[in-house]
Amino acid sequence: MAYISIIIIEGNGYMKLIPIGIENFKEMIDKNYYYIDKTNLIIDFLNEQVIFCTRPRRFGKTLNMSMLYYFFSIKEKENAYLFDHLNISKNKEALKHQNKYPTILISLKEMKSSSFKAQIISFSNIIYELLEKNLEILSSAQLTDTTKKKLNSLHDETTSIEDLKFSLRVISNALYTHYHQKVIVLIDEYDVPLQSAYQNNYYDEMVDFLRSVFSSALKTNDALEKGIMTGCLRISKESIFTGLNNFTSYSLLNNGGSEYFGFNEKEVKQLLEDYQLSSYMNEVKEWYDGYLFGNTEIYNPWSILMYVKNKIQDQSFKPVSFWANTSGNDLVVNYIQNGDRKLRQEFESLMNGHALTKYIRPELTYREMDNINNIYSFLLLTGYLRVIEDLGENKYRLVIPNKEVYEIYKQTFMAYFEDYTTSRKNELYQELIQGDTKKVNLLLNDILLRSISYFDNQESFYHGFLVGLLNGYEVMSNKEAEHGRFDVCVLPDSILGTVVLIECKHSISEDDLIDDAREGVQQIIDQKYLEERRFKKYENVVGYGISFYKKQCYVVKMNNNSK
Repeated sequence: MAYISIIIIEGNGYMKLIPIGIENFKEMIDKNYYYIDKTNLIIDFLNEQVIFCTRPRRFGKTLNMSMLYYFFSIKEKENAYLFDHLNISKNKEALKHQNKYPTILISLKEMKSSSFKAQIISFSNIIYELLEKNLEILSSAQLTDTTKKKLNSLHDETTSIEDLKFSLRVISNALYTHYHQKVIVLIDEYDVPLQSAYQNNYYDEMVDFLRSVFSSALKTNDALEKGIMTGCLRISKESIFTGLNNFTSYSLLNNGGSEYFGFNEKEVKQLLEDYQLSSYMNEVKEWYDGYLFGNTEIYNPWSILMYVKNKIQDQSFKPVSFWANTSGNDLVVNYIQNGDRKLRQEFESLMNGHALTKYIRPELTYREMDNINNIYSFLLLTGYLRVIEDLGENKYRLVIPNKEVYEIYKQTFMAYFEDYTTSRKNELYQELIQGDTKKVNLLLNDILLRSISYFDNQESFYHGFLVGLLNGYEVMSNKEAEHGRFDVCVLPDSILGTVVLIECKHSISEDDLIDDAREGVQQIIDQKYLEERRFKKYENVVGYGISFYKKQCYVVKMNNNSK
């Protein structure tokens, strides 16, 4: 992964590098990047058999897995210094475990292939790379010829899918036999291949494969000392973890490991102070705070570091949504584009600062993500919502966490609305020309229902809304006429075409819509807009009065549309 770094020298003072995209713990320490100490995670890990940790993307899962690897791996004794002066160095009992275990670390985050076959090839390559780091076991005198044959087959990538299912257990047992020490297994981003499988219609095959991989590595593995898995979602036991009951869950909804992923407020304050940015704490809090892991308030670490990097380069820098480009926003996009009217209304309510009360399922399968009852579970667990109140029995009050995530919703809504209106604008224009008031009413009301209501509910907004909707045609707006100013006019390409003139009205209530639209028509008549000299060269002119109230409108056409 590419990274950006900054180093600042002020007088005799030295500011550490800002780590952007650094996921390797050794690189983090050796190159003196600014590191917020999360090494106490090691203590929690030592107290559990298997930890299953779910957090949104970009919240430090991979860096923590790298940290665990360097602490426990028997092959990293020369790197023990990495932990000098960190919190874990003060714990004598924990240090007894340092560099004592054969350690397996794999990441599934690149398993995003469009076919099951390609995913298997990708996993086979992961196993190959794992064996490349442990070549000593391929020729170990401690292993039987049968075991070495299996290992070499995995290394040569000539093995079957069935053998791949049990590859981690085979390698674990080989390491155990070779080193006479049980093995630590670290599996990062376990659910990435499941998401790709769901999106590309090979979900059942992927579930079957990974169920065997994980179970053989973390349950039916006599060589296992301890294990940890990370991902965004806790996939239901029925789907992946059948019979796997030996793990402790670190989810957003409990306190386990709450302080190890992301930055807490104390850490953010110290970071800003270290870079002389303390005066921007309120701005940072408004934009990047708002996550709640258990009872701990958490800031988005990726966005905080990006903000600091930009701010020390340019003090005039204003906050933006950094996370939007890294977090896989296809979830929000999918729900906005394909959701029903009720869902879009609920999203609007969230965007207007209101809370929604929803039942949350802590365990899911990807095939359940299209069920409207589970949408909010996915959005919460992936970082697009936060809990503000636990009502008990898996019922929670939910809000948008911060301005950064709000911008994701806003931009997604805007893009969806723009795409939708682009596909319907020609239809709308043709119906206006044809003078089919019923069709214009139905079409324009549908477009309004799909829009978002956080805009100003004023006549000026609806005027701009129509101008934008008819963008691409020759539109005149707020032009002086002989007896006043008409609101919107669309001119045809040819003198044989039809001029469309619209007078907008903003109604005070729903009851006023019809009368206000008629008033718009009457204004066109009274002000003689259709008699404008600039319209005389065209064969036809049609006038409409359109009234708006929130996300409703009513359209009235003048009776005579010909000159």
